[in-house]
Amino acid sequence: MASKVSVQTSPSSYPSLTKLKMTPMPCSFEVDSFAKSAHSGVFHLLPLGLRVQNKLEALIDKHMESIGASKLSLSSITTEALWRQSGRYSANSELLRINDRRESGFLLSPTHEEEITSLVSGMVQSYKDLPLRLYQIGRKYRDERRPRQGLLRAKEFLMKDLYTFDYSQEHALKTYEQVRQAYNNIFNELKIPYLVADADSGNMGGKLSHEYHFISPKGEDNVWSCNSCSYIANEELVEKRVDEVPTSDPLVFEGISTDRTTKIIIAVPRPTSQEKIQNLTWDNISSFVNLHAAKKAAPDLDTGIETSTLTSLLPKTTQTTHITDRRLSSPQQSPNIDLTPTLPSSPCPRCPSGKLHVQKAIEVAHTFHLGTRYSTPLNALIAVPDSSEKRALQMGCHGIGISRLIGATASLLSTDKGLNWPKVIAPFEVVVVTPPSLSPSTSASTSTSTSSLSSTTSSSSTPSDAERIYDTLTSINIAADTILDDRADKGLGWKLKDADLIGYPVVVVLGRGWRESGVVEVQCRGLGVREEVEGRDVGGFVRGVLGRL
Repeated sequence: MASKVSVQTSPSSYPSLTKLKMTPMPCSFEVDSFAKSAHSGVFHLLPLGLRVQNKLEALIDKHMESIGASKLSLSSITTEALWRQSGRYSANSELLRINDRRESGFLLSPTHEEEITSLVSGMVQSYKDLPLRLYQIGRKYRDERRPRQGLLRAKEFLMKDLYTFDYSQEHALKTYEQVRQAYNNIFNELKIPYLVADADSGNMGGKLSHEYHFISPKGEDNVWSCNSCSYIANEELVEKRVDEVPTSDPLVFEGISTDRTTKIIIAVPRPTSQEKIQNLTWDNISSFVNLHAAKKAAPDLDTGIETSTLTSLLPKTTQTTHITDRRLSSPQQSPNIDLTPTLPSSPCPRCPSGKLHVQKAIEVAHTFHLGTRYSTPLNALIAVPDSSEKRALQMGCHGIGISRLIGATASLLSTDKGLNWPKVIAPFEVVVVTPPSLSPSTSASTSTSTSSLSSTTSSSSTPSDAERIYDTLTSINIAADTILDDRADKGLGWKLKDADLIGYPVVVVLGRGWRESGVVEVQCRGLGVREEVEGRDVGGFVRGVLGRL
């Protein structure tokens, strides 16, 4: 008889499903049956959580293979020297440093652009070796100052990072679009609404990037979109259509550079909706100035300084620079930039009638076209056709935050009854729930495993009713990923509540209907299904339900 995957009550310390908590939490994935907090910003993944992670990794592997990407595994340890060479090292950054006995300057990698570029530069010499697409799924580390929201903001996290290498920008941009399509396919399979926003590349480098977001009130990002066209952008890159009528009535703020040597004077038009503005200080500058736009115009602007500190430092500056909104100056006097904040209902920059609205969102993935940002400083050069000189590799990097995506999915799809996993990453697609009277004998299902998801084989020569249903659902014709909840010490009502808490997409119940007339009840919260089905028809019915998920 086939081996059964069953939920058994083991005598020792496996993560009991009875401990599943549904008290309000920042991330509802952070429950005892899935993940357990070990330290601030550090989590252990438990058996059910690992099944979710493994399924998500398998989904990603499938779509990475579709674009010809090869999987590898890079060390989590990198060096300060390599990061200094790329220009990204900073003593004040969120890099986790390793102090060994030789003070070797090792780091725990938050990302692997430097390491992969160094690796490829020693292996690829000619354009004939390209295109090259390499990805890994591994742990990353960040010296997070304030870990929060469970898996959404942690010191240690799991990521998929894909690195692409081409010999020309034209080929690199084609690769970029192929990766974006693969990402769309991944998120489409999850069947969770998502937004793809134009994004700022930040310190990653390059001028082209896109973020993938789940809309959520728990998100830390603001995503702006048009109600009339397809325009979507994040907080750093959002633009609006502005009235080009010049004005000579400015609001003026004085800021300072990060090295404290330069006074930066910022001038923006005075808002027409406010007759009198009081307490105009640096602390409330964000009400009148788009600091992301100001930062682009003056990259060394210290936007986080407090007014009291700023006031004491400004008299000591040795030079002055000006940033002026385009409605206050001619193009010859200042960069053509809009420095005013974008507000809800601002006019869309792409279409004539659309209005912008903002939503809180959780970023779960990001794609970057890097160009030669890393290949040039790290000397990753190749021979190219029609040229005697070697050229720097054209690169792209594309990340998916796996642990972050799992936490965000659980948070988005949880209800007051429990979790509600998408079929493609659910720990199991189907759970078969039985009352104690229909459970196999406890002696036949005893397991010494410390895992809560143990594989056991019944010693009875005659399968129980529950086992026959299990065999039907796992047969080659149905092939449902099924778990049998045959715990003899738990009642049917308790098991049903437990199944809802864990979030199995489909629940098959052998209750009173089975004892009286040989029918099972099939439940699917996601589709609103609750139907009695003849035992002989349960396989086909469940297959149909799973096909709709």
